Amino acid sequence: MGKQNKLGLLILTALVVGNMVGSGIFMLPRSLSEAASPAGVILAWLFTGAGVLVTALVFGNLGIRKPNLSGGPQIYAKELFKKDSPLSVLSGFMASWGYWIGNLVGNIAIITTFASYLSTFFPILTSTAPLFTIGSFTLKVGNALTFTVCTALLWGTHLIILRGLENAGKLNFAVTASKIAGFFIFIIVALFAFETSNILPMVEPRLDEGGQAIGLVGQVSNAAVATLWAFIGVESAVVFASRAKRQVDVKRATILGLFIALAIYIGVSTLVMGVLSQGALIASEKPLIDAIVSILGPNAGKVLAGIGLISLFGSTIGWVMLSAEVPYQAAKQGLFLPSFLKENKKNLPVFSMIITNSLGQLFIFSTISNSISAAFDFVIYIATLSYLVPYLIASAFQLKLVLTGETYAKQPKQKIIDGIIGTLATTYSIWVIYAGTADIKTFLFGVALLASGIFFYGPVAKQHKNRRHTKKAA
Repeated sequence: MGKQNKLGLLILTALVVGNMVGSGIFMLPRSLSEAASPAGVILAWLFTGAGVLVTALVFGNLGIRKPNLSGGPQIYAKELFKKDSPLSVLSGFMASWGYWIGNLVGNIAIITTFASYLSTFFPILTSTAPLFTIGSFTLKVGNALTFTVCTALLWGTHLIILRGLENAGKLNFAVTASKIAGFFIFIIVALFAFETSNILPMVEPRLDEGGQAIGLVGQVSNAAVATLWAFIGVESAVVFASRAKRQVDVKRATILGLFIALAIYIGVSTLVMGVLSQGALIASEKPLIDAIVSILGPNAGKVLAGIGLISLFGSTIGWVMLSAEVPYQAAKQGLFLPSFLKENKKNLPVFSMIITNSLGQLFIFSTISNSISAAFDFVIYIATLSYLVPYLIASAFQLKLVLTGETYAKQPKQKIIDGIIGTLATTYSIWVIYAGTADIKTFLFGVALLASGIFFYGPVAKQHKNRRHTKKAA
């Protein structure tokens, strides 16, 4: 691979921060206030931050110890079983499939949020005026325009990336640096407008769909799935490990990016709760803009909306890059459909990009009949659960390395430390999966998405079978 496709520490860190600090920071304050009281939200952030930290340490460690296994945490699934066995290939494929689906769905959450913030400048995007009616379905003007904007952003980003991976990475870096500066300015301004009365009472019940009160522990569980969405993307540097200039930069970028994102998330989400009342926050489609408008007026809201658009544009670049890279790297490991190996002259996985973005286009159709906030809630919940299985797999693989001693020759102290980290990361992943699938409808939908991959497993199994026969013949 030429030097033009190699990524350094700064660009890798920007990918991590840019992919984490995307749609979540703009929309999650509303989702979290709906799921939990202020105390529950703060506890969920702290708990999730600790859980993601140990998971990030797992990613960084495996990136150094197993640099040949690139493409994302799902790749480690095949290493949990006997090498080249059918079970190894099947588990690797299914984990890659689930992770890929999570990526492309999550990308749409960012794109729909972009449309939400664009409505600050073009209010017609929220118009409820009917455009036309077919039977019982009525297409509203705002929904039609939102669909058009989301589609244009998706395929416009596609064309930008096709011009070269390094150039796209540099653009993402510039955008990420701009939004970090913008969010820290927001934090400083919000500090002066913070009203303690807005977060009181700190603990109060929330109601489930059946009208039953949810206590603090239940609220933390509900909010933990949503807060995890904010950290999805912490593995971005691991996905691009094969394109890194130095393998050690993968771990450094992962940890550095996590701490930058964590500081931004905790600062912004806590201050928004203190600027807006709980009722206003839950009803908001653009909580950060509503908060800044209440402090400095409409013009400040437009400035923040502009920063938001820049931020979301950069995140879209990073996520489209990552979404296409996942099946491409899996195919190189023999764990995905062989057609996804097709590249263009710039070594970009062009076939993977086309299929990934085409499927993403299908999810954009959710904006036609739903409000932006409803579409956002739907996609982040499904996408988050799709990520949890690969996260659990990566943690389990680290435990396997510790137990077998592989890569730990003459490193007994590091082996113990990594064993503790792997155990904590595994426990955290299991807990969030349990909390997130407590709702049977969500559980069944997640299982259906994962199981749908089995219909495409045939070519992968056939390719693996042919390879085994070739090796035996040799």
